[in-house]
Amino acid sequence: MKKIGVLTSGGDAPGMNAAVRAVVRTARYYGMQVYGIERGYEGLISGQITELETRSVSDMIQRGGTFLKTARCKEFTELEGRRKAADTLEAYGIEGLVVVGGDGSFRGAKDLSDDFGIKCMGIPGTIDKDLAYTDYTLGFDTAVNTVLSAINNLRDTMQSHDRVCIVEVMGRHCGDIALYSGIAGGAEYILTPEIPYDLNEIAKSLVKSKLRGKTSNMLVLAEGAGNLEEIAAFLTEHAHVDIKRTHLGHVQRGGSPTMADRILATRFGVRAVEELMNEKSVSSAIGIKENKIIAMPFEQAFAVKRETNTELYNASKILSK
Repeated sequence: MKKIGVLTSGGDAPGMNAAVRAVVRTARYYGMQVYGIERGYEGLISGQITELETRSVSDMIQRGGTFLKTARCKEFTELEGRRKAADTLEAYGIEGLVVVGGDGSFRGAKDLSDDFGIKCMGIPGTIDKDLAYTDYTLGFDTAVNTVLSAINNLRDTMQSHDRVCIVEVMGRHCGDIALYSGIAGGAEYILTPEIPYDLNEIAKSLVKSKLRGKTSNMLVLAEGAGNLEEIAAFLTEHAHVDIKRTHLGHVQRGGSPTMADRILATRFGVRAVEELMNEKSVSSAIGIKENKIIAMPFEQAFAVKRETNTELYNASKILSK
């Protein structure tokens, strides 16, 4: 393989730049040309492509976001859109593609591979950590630490005023950002989509907590687990507590990646290029299991069922008493 391409797709995640850097420098080390594709599949269809040298990714490992830009592309979900993308790759002589993104981006890579024989490797770049085949995704650790910093700051002011705070975090239908940041931040209540909860029980617990002299509590809410305003209104009415709401929003997507995400990005990027070079390998999702980097065919990766970390959730319940 002489020429490969790399793109970032879907929602941005800290560590994407570090992953692209690893892909570019690994490919150049092995004597290949590398082309950066701007704005994901949209740029692949329209030909927004630039050759990248080693120096092109200097001073990138610590930057959040993605210098290649990212976008969601409806046209790519259609066969004709993928045909245009395949034509672009052929015009540039690009034989393999590295896609940094989430589930939707991976499915697009699989379709491109199935339809036109383009060998693709997916690097899991999503703060949600909602890809079941891998223990961690790129950007998750940074996002959790961003939330943790906010929780630490909010605790100071909540304790000063004897208030309860509800912090809503990202994650769509996956509650791992809430779970991990809630445990690390000592939250008394963690609400996730995977685990049922009873607001009446939480209200009773807040009343008991106040009677014991604990006047400040932290509740971390995953965005897919309920409506922030409705939950706050219910607890205000039934627990008679002063509740403040904080919606962190897209601040969780930005920021310089943590050490963990930089190392993960590097390992993912190197393995992705090596898999493209391996004539026996097939289009696959790169991931990490038990601290070992893996390459799993897309079809198998999609088939892995996501399981809730009940051990962590149970620990949070014990520690919040």
